[in-house]
Amino acid sequence: MICCLNPQCAHPLNRDAAQTCRSCSTPLVKMLRGRYQPQKLIGRGGFGRTYLALDSDRLNAPCVIKQFAPQTKGTKAFNKAVELFNQEAVRLHDLGEHVQIPALLAYFEQDHFLYLVQQFIDGKTLIQEVLESGPMDEHSIRDLLLDILPVLDFIHRHNVIHRDITPTNLIRRDTDRRLFLIDFGVAKHFGEALSEATPGTRIGTEGYAPIEQLRGGQAYPCSDLYSLGATCLHLLTGCKPEKLYDHMAGNWRWPAILAQQSRSVSPELTAVLDRLVMDAVGERFVDAPAVLAALDSSSTFRGNVPGWVRQHPESNAATTTDRARGAVATPTIDPQIPQTSSPTATPAPLALPKPSPPPAPPPLAIPVTVADSVKAPERFSESDNWQCVRVLSGHQSWVTAVAFNPRSATLVSGSLDDTIKVWDLQTGAEMVTLQGHPRGVNDLRISTKGQVLVSCGDDGTVKVWNLSAGRLIHTLEGHARDVTSVTIGHKGWILASGSKDKTIKLWKLDKGNAIRTLLGSPAAVRAVAMMPDESTLFSGGLDNKVRQWDLKTGEMIRFFSGHVSPINDVAVSPDGLFVVSASKDKTLVVWSVGTGSIIHVLKGHNQEVNSVAIAPDNRTIVSGSNDHTVKVWDARTGNLVHTLLGHSQVVSAIAIHRTGRLIASASADKTIRVWRLGGS
Repeated sequence: MICCLNPQCAHPLNRDAAQTCRSCSTPLVKMLRGRYQPQKLIGRGGFGRTYLALDSDRLNAPCVIKQFAPQTKGTKAFNKAVELFNQEAVRLHDLGEHVQIPALLAYFEQDHFLYLVQQFIDGKTLIQEVLESGPMDEHSIRDLLLDILPVLDFIHRHNVIHRDITPTNLIRRDTDRRLFLIDFGVAKHFGEALSEATPGTRIGTEGYAPIEQLRGGQAYPCSDLYSLGATCLHLLTGCKPEKLYDHMAGNWRWPAILAQQSRSVSPELTAVLDRLVMDAVGERFVDAPAVLAALDSSSTFRGNVPGWVRQHPESNAATTTDRARGAVATPTIDPQIPQTSSPTATPAPLALPKPSPPPAPPPLAIPVTVADSVKAPERFSESDNWQCVRVLSGHQSWVTAVAFNPRSATLVSGSLDDTIKVWDLQTGAEMVTLQGHPRGVNDLRISTKGQVLVSCGDDGTVKVWNLSAGRLIHTLEGHARDVTSVTIGHKGWILASGSKDKTIKLWKLDKGNAIRTLLGSPAAVRAVAMMPDESTLFSGGLDNKVRQWDLKTGEMIRFFSGHVSPINDVAVSPDGLFVVSASKDKTLVVWSVGTGSIIHVLKGHNQEVNSVAIAPDNRTIVSGSNDHTVKVWDARTGNLVHTLLGHSQVVSAIAIHRTGRLIASASADKTIRVWRLGGS
């Protein structure tokens, strides 16, 4: 489809072949500046429109085009609008590139209109999140502060004041849940902001802007902090700031509003929020680092700072805890030996045991021991129960990936705190922490022999680890953007990685060298899954389709079309007969590999489905969703068999043990839950 750029057009959407608009007869502009193809109208205002477009110079990557097209000219309002439109481009250019600020791609004039082109952020604003899911809790507000304060510190160090921080100007990207600060239309350099002292000048949004902005147009770094505080109060209570402020008494009454909702927050967070929204400039935090320091010094927040706030060690070597130094190298576990250590505390040296150690969780009986041969798992009946037998805590941010080691009673997890952790399934103890990705870990896989771990992350690399030694073997570079997914064939010779750069790369796992790049995906790749015989690969991504690739030739064989929203994950059955895709459209689709036809559409989740796995019985499908649940399905009938409850936030990743009787689910609540068929 192509969109008419006439700002007065009532129905601007047209077919690609059209030459003139079917609604207003205006000649259609196929490409702005010979590069940007407008697709659809996504916003409008008094001075122009906003369009979703494709950038032909960037493999048709989506972008946002802001069109400045006022209906009247020559007025004071018009001149101010021109100034603000130009100003946004200047500020974005001055700031350069920041991972949480939409990049400025172009700024130009064409056909008497001004156009500003920006990076497209596919997600929801925070006000949309609250309207859909209700007010945020204390942990969400804390995470918001820790996520956006470094962005404010960045722009303030560039002498830029945003001046309009509101819930509508903070958007969370769907792909990685990262917050973006948008709309720099009224942003000013610090010196310019101070010079705007004309009485009666109103800059910013009522309720969120501090008094110095509304009365005199003056703004400081702490002015943005005030707006951030007011934004937090809105998101926390669900009420706009003007309803939270008592003008007669001259103070904020948000704690009373929260109490009326039978909710409360800690005194530490209360103190931080109250200081952010002080009327007097001198009583507020002076800058963003001061707020971060206050959060860090509070016992309530200590130990919960996401990985990107921390300073990373220079070495990529594994950091082994005192708890189990070398434990992965000797994974033999005797479930009959009683455990005495806490799953989260480091035990004292053996020579100095604690007199009364805390009770340890009971050993987890692994259905098939390391020494056993791999047998076909039993099929369970619908009357069997899945029960949570372990909750593994230790990550400091969203847990994004999880995998069982097929040769030892261990489990591996990856997180947005930039770490990979190895866990003892018998005791629940954290054994080893691997550090090597400087940015969040997105996915990981373990080879069938349990010796090699592969991980990928937002740093654009794939890392290959010797899991037994906890040592980094290879860092594979070549992707231009974040690597979202990895997969290893059953033979263990080929590794495939998918990326937001719209490519899939094949690597030799033992040598770490590139084999070929699979081209042809029109959008970012979110998931890859390989057939057991390493002959075929399946991928899914933002184009809503599952694609099948021939790994010998690198050619795409076919694509499966049926989802109406992006695909978040794909999984191939062990027998290679069917593929399951999980989508943002809240469904899973079971596809026939032989025909490409739909076998079942699995409906039951009420929010987007993030992850899917297929058990070795070729019949059990397990999925995780934004609705906080894990669901177990029957692939033959398409019926929902079980719903597993326990996570307090998004379920981001799923893994199934090779016996089919253990499930691991990873969540944004920073935990991994281990579920066992038949209970404890």
